[in-house]
Amino acid sequence: MEKRILVTGATGLIGKNVVNELCSKGSFLKILTYNKDKAKEIFKKHYTIQIYDWKKFEDPFSLSGLINETDCIINLAGENISGKRWNKKFKEKIYSSRINMTQLISESIRFSKNKPESLINASGVGIYGFRGEEILTEDSSTGKDFLARLCVDWESEALKSVQYDVRVVTLRTGIVLDKNEGALNKLMTPFKYFAGGYQGSGKQWISWIHIKDITSLICFAVFNKNITGALNVSTPEPVTNKKFSIVLGEVLGKPSYLPVPSFVLKTIVGEFADNLLHGQKAFPSKALENGFSFEFPYLKDALQNILSKA
Repeated sequence: MEKRILVTGATGLIGKNVVNELCSKGSFLKILTYNKDKAKEIFKKHYTIQIYDWKKFEDPFSLSGLINETDCIINLAGENISGKRWNKKFKEKIYSSRINMTQLISESIRFSKNKPESLINASGVGIYGFRGEEILTEDSSTGKDFLARLCVDWESEALKSVQYDVRVVTLRTGIVLDKNEGALNKLMTPFKYFAGGYQGSGKQWISWIHIKDITSLICFAVFNKNITGALNVSTPEPVTNKKFSIVLGEVLGKPSYLPVPSFVLKTIVGEFADNLLHGQKAFPSKALENGFSFEFPYLKDALQNILSKA
């Protein structure tokens, strides 16, 4: 299963796991990063990885040289959407970090002599907007809020490469569960102080996925030529916010009875609160139809696996 793969966002939570998995499958990886020292430290045990400084490849002509010798590009780069309280400036940073990077990659593919077989590009279930109880598959229409419009534009930039006979997959990712990084650690914090509970009404849906399953599903998309276009990257068993809090409390052995009022969330995280208070009920139709098997489809099993680790 040897492939030559170019990865952006490799030092992030998802990227690290995907890189390690691809190396174990015998692939040769090129990592584009703004922090070479960090990347070298993270991947120091691997001998099939080359690390490149993004600053030297910020124009399509330079980047096309790397792409000429690449079978697949995995683009996971982008500002953490929950990293700060949302305001106009931070929203612009969230948007530009995704659109500009993907636009550069698509332009570089256009200039490359040897086109890659595939482009696996990050996106999010936020593309569907706020839809209540509606089950959202890859064929569902998109929303109109900020995150939805961001994801639509993000995917549009990636899909430009289809015209060059590149197989493009857009990863509509839910909340990724991991013990040390990502959303779960933040969600657990109130429980540590016996103040755990759901957010807002608790009726909003959470589309989530175990870190092992998202790693496996991305690799599945890399090697499976039948996977094209949008791909919901979340468990087939989404849960409500209230259910998530109850199960998390059970696994932690902590109570879960103190809901966080809507106005408190809006005060803390700004406009991003709308996404926490509504959510999406995504279903991974395409993954299941193509034979992908989730190792952790159920929340309690996933949390027990993650939180039982030393």
